[in-house]
Amino acid sequence: MGLDAELLSIMQCPSCGGSLTERTDPHRLVCDVCNLAYPVRDDVPVMLVDEARPDA
Repeated sequence: MGLDAELLSIMQCPSCGGSLTERTDPHRLVCDVCNLAYPVRDDVPVMLVDEARPDA
């Protein structure tokens, strides 16, 4: 299940302020600027820099 498109359009990367793209397998939000991936757990984005990892 994907995140609401309107919600995703207003979310920003907490690290750099860049826009985010939703990806699957595993479910995550990836910053288009700094390439950090934020996990999505039980359809809830975990927008903590400490939880983010560089996207492979």
